[in-house]
Amino acid sequence: MGELYQQAILAHNRAPLNRGTLHPATHSATGANPICGDTVTVTLRVVDDAIEAIRFDGEGCAISRASASMMTEAVRGLTGAEIESLYAQLDRLIRAKPVDDVASLGELSVLEGLRAFPTRIRCATLPWKALLAALDNTSDPVTTE
Repeated sequence: MGELYQQAILAHNRAPLNRGTLHPATHSATGANPICGDTVTVTLRVVDDAIEAIRFDGEGCAISRASASMMTEAVRGLTGAEIESLYAQLDRLIRAKPVDDVASLGELSVLEGLRAFPTRIRCATLPWKALLAALDNTSDPVTTE
């Protein structure tokens, strides 16, 4: 799992998917990790409660960028409730808590490798917190603290 984790992080860091700003967007939010300085803005277009399109932009470490890249692929077409459920499963996985169905996480399951680096969990969850804030139409920046 460690090698798969490293390969996925490196691949998504080198060539992140869905990077940039979405125009037009119906929702957006910015998040920051004050510990390391990572920032991310998530822009999305929601149609009939489902994500039709999503992009992210910002500055951050390889884990933050890779997590955002994988997230944008995993949530396209999902509703807000489905995204909340997916994030809850991912959060449980990376915090070494029982997960209902690891296979349902798809490529996100490689983030299980973060268990070995607990201080980096905030890096991986930052884009997700920004996404959830965007879905809630939160105008204030979110933080990992």
